[in-house]
Amino acid sequence: MHHKSNIVDIAEKSGFSITTVSRVLNGKADKYRISKATQQKIKALAEELNYVPNEFARNLRTGKSKTIALIVPSLKNPFFAEIASVVNTEVRKYNYITIIGDSDDNIENEKTEVMHLSSRNLDGMIIVPCGDEWGHLERMQEKGLPLICIDRYFEGLDLSFVSSDNYEGAYSASKYLIEHGHTSIACIQGVRHSTPNIQRVRGFVDAMINSGITSYTVTGDAFSEQNGYLETKLLLRQKVRPTAIFAFSNTIAMGCIKALKEEKVKVPEDISLLTFDDNPYLNYIEPPLTCISQPVEDICKIAVKILFSNILEHDTSPKHVLLKTQLKVKASVRNLGRPL
Repeated sequence: MHHKSNIVDIAEKSGFSITTVSRVLNGKADKYRISKATQQKIKALAEELNYVPNEFARNLRTGKSKTIALIVPSLKNPFFAEIASVVNTEVRKYNYITIIGDSDDNIENEKTEVMHLSSRNLDGMIIVPCGDEWGHLERMQEKGLPLICIDRYFEGLDLSFVSSDNYEGAYSASKYLIEHGHTSIACIQGVRHSTPNIQRVRGFVDAMINSGITSYTVTGDAFSEQNGYLETKLLLRQKVRPTAIFAFSNTIAMGCIKALKEEKVKVPEDISLLTFDDNPYLNYIEPPLTCISQPVEDICKIAVKILFSNILEHDTSPKHVLLKTQLKVKASVRNLGRPL
């Protein structure tokens, strides 16, 4: 039966001092000019004695836990699940681990999560903030916790963020609908105060105004299937039905599809549908959905890189990065300029 050896055992067996053994096992041998032969001897003995470093004791000593917290608004949403997956993979490359919190799109939950997680001796935090409050995040940063916002962010603050150019994405999607002869368009938006949503609404409305279109609708209030479902039901009851719906997320689009199916409304013959966000499953829906694709992987990679330049190199200057989106044309938008 192996018992876990500690540094004292290794020192006794090897004849070297506890300090020397500790320096070798903590990777500080070169700094203290300990000979290669000594290093090899100590490491071989540590392996033989089944030595397991006590991470907890090391954390207490160094004040570092090699842990990053990630807080998202909802892991049920495939978009945030993908963010969590990519962030986890990127963080692991630095030999750190990720603890994931889910705020359930509720600001009070988010504040609690931030408080609880930050008490765990974290090295950094990545957050998709769900509310329009940021005081609790600024306080963390003032305490010296490296912090970066991802996807949703706050403009004009000293908090670093990486996101998509949501304005440009929504503008190009709306222009695409207009170029296909649509003049009566509805957009179903998500969480109204979130920055991506505000930017998407601006992009949508500007595209309408710049094209001289006056009959457009902005409705909805959550990035959820239920929101997409209820709002689509209501849109279908209007005197003049829109010819196209622009869903501001995949989850909203799923709700739209459910409502359209129930009402026997065909996409794109009766109504065109376009969504913000891409996901492999959009290709398997009938018809495959035309969408605005966000570079999720790049967003996460850049955010993790910025976070670690703060953690490891103490570069605390705020970085604001917006990445370009891409319109992926599939089969859910009908060209009204030409007969079917």
